[in-house]
Amino acid sequence: MSDAIKHECGIALLRLKKPLEFYKEKYGSAFYGVQKMYLLMEKQHNRGQDGAGFASIKLDVAPGQRYISRVRSNQPQAIQDVFSQINQRINEELAAHPEYANDVNAQKENIPYIGELFLGHVRYGTFGKNNIESVHPFLRQNNWMHRNLIVAGNFNMTNVTELFNSLVELGQHPKEMADTVTVMEKIGHFLDDEVTDLYQECKSNGLSKREASPVIAEKLDLAKILKKASRGWDGGYAMAGLLGHGDAFVFRDPAGIRPAYFYEDDEIVVVASERPVIQTVFNVPFENVHELQPGNALLIKKNGTVSEEEISVPTLKKACSFERIYFSRGSDAEIYQERKMLGRLILPSVLEAIDYDTDNTVFSYIPNTAETSFYGMIEAANDFLNQRKNQYILDHRKTLTKEKLEEILSVKIRTEKIAIKDAKLRTFITDDENRDDLVAHVYDVTYGVIQPTDNLVIIDDSIVRGTTLKKSILKMMDRLHPKRIVVISSAPQIRYPDCYGIDMAKLDGFIAFQAAIALLEEQNKQQLIDEVYQKCKAQEEKQDQEIVNYVSEIYQPFSDVEISNKIAQLLTSEELCAEVKIIFQSVENLHKSCPKNLGDWYFTGNYPTPGGNRVVNKAFINFYEGNNLRAY
Repeated sequence: MSDAIKHECGIALLRLKKPLEFYKEKYGSAFYGVQKMYLLMEKQHNRGQDGAGFASIKLDVAPGQRYISRVRSNQPQAIQDVFSQINQRINEELAAHPEYANDVNAQKENIPYIGELFLGHVRYGTFGKNNIESVHPFLRQNNWMHRNLIVAGNFNMTNVTELFNSLVELGQHPKEMADTVTVMEKIGHFLDDEVTDLYQECKSNGLSKREASPVIAEKLDLAKILKKASRGWDGGYAMAGLLGHGDAFVFRDPAGIRPAYFYEDDEIVVVASERPVIQTVFNVPFENVHELQPGNALLIKKNGTVSEEEISVPTLKKACSFERIYFSRGSDAEIYQERKMLGRLILPSVLEAIDYDTDNTVFSYIPNTAETSFYGMIEAANDFLNQRKNQYILDHRKTLTKEKLEEILSVKIRTEKIAIKDAKLRTFITDDENRDDLVAHVYDVTYGVIQPTDNLVIIDDSIVRGTTLKKSILKMMDRLHPKRIVVISSAPQIRYPDCYGIDMAKLDGFIAFQAAIALLEEQNKQQLIDEVYQKCKAQEEKQDQEIVNYVSEIYQPFSDVEISNKIAQLLTSEELCAEVKIIFQSVENLHKSCPKNLGDWYFTGNYPTPGGNRVVNKAFINFYEGNNLRAY
């Protein structure tokens, strides 16, 4: 994605099922859990680079002994900073107390971060916030072990105001109207109720508070708490939580929008946002890592028992397709094949754009995450070329000379590494004029491989705003003097805001929306813009379930090709010499490529939850009224 957007988060939860002495004997260190957490988080570095956090819990500690540790960072290298702090603290303790070196019990008792239960998080600051208080995990503290709650997640709620108000009605005073805080307090409220009820039961049976503690830990019903807390939630989420006494959970939204995978054996239980992360860190095969099902929670009790239980009734599964196109690491076996298929299926449109002249076409990709789709496109291009060769040979088999045959067989699809991103270049100058000049040089190009008679085909993951294309990539490509530049998006046109964890909140930032508005104005159909605004305003006071996405009407007068052609015009500067064409993947081919991840609301406007329709209408109202605000 040449237009960088802030997106997503990554979670990692690890529960050690054996005593720490076991890991010391088998793996050489009682810090096995901390070491594995570093790998789990670093392998998900792609999911968040604005902040990182880590929390640990020690099981079965004596009253008065510290059992929860947490460290967070919003430094530029946040993961490294977190574990640097952890390692420094551990090393200080070991240096001060050499006797701890071979005494696992002493290490657990006296050194922070060593324990049996861990939660990690990497994040992007999707709301422009990157202060340390916005970094997960969040901690809800209490003197009673059972009431301590640590929460981290990859999620966004569309109805934060409603959830906040429900807490106020309960008599609470949430410290801010943020979805993470609101969700944590919602869970915490019902956790408090459950603990109170269990304590009263223990008390009636003559148990003291200290005697009641292990009974509460055993009987605490995590599923019951999550069912009550999640009533009314509207959003996409993969949410992880730890309770002070040692229970843990990971809970996924009913539409399966946000991803979560888990693995269990007799030594560990591990959950992460991406499957290959678990495969690599613990060296386990693909088939042993399971997807947490939509609406379900993975429940890990203090005693080590693990179960998957339905919390919310699953809806039609709409797992985020952007995970497959761009966000997740391409090392996942399924994602790799899906990205290749995205490239294969776009080739017919590419051939049409280059007049089927593969001899005078150079194929490439930008950025590196588009490389896998590039491979699929080239495989399809080679199939096309081989078919053309075979047909020629069949048609001329009676007159074909050896020299001509060798000439035909020597023809290949031309591929080159054309665009190189200068990772060290930073647009640090603040005034817009000079910043634009710097942006134009973010990418460099390979000279000497393009002829004036060539088409230059570049495949990208997706085109969101088109800013980098217009100000940098197309200008740089034009310096190579091709006759035509064809930019391909392996994703369909992004037309609607996301509200489930991706930072795409403003309609007028999308080049597809800009193109549709420009077409309406050119064709004197501006009244449609006014009509859609009035329809959106009329729904502002309605319940989410009653709201209709009227913004889709903006696109209805035009075909996908018309909008693509207009996008090409908008992104083509006057100084460009080459003809520019822009091609987008079709939604139909997206679904063929990614059949298990059918979430496509940013392309189609078909939101998986009612809150999505409210968000898109609010985004249009903000556009129409000139409000530079987020829609959620």
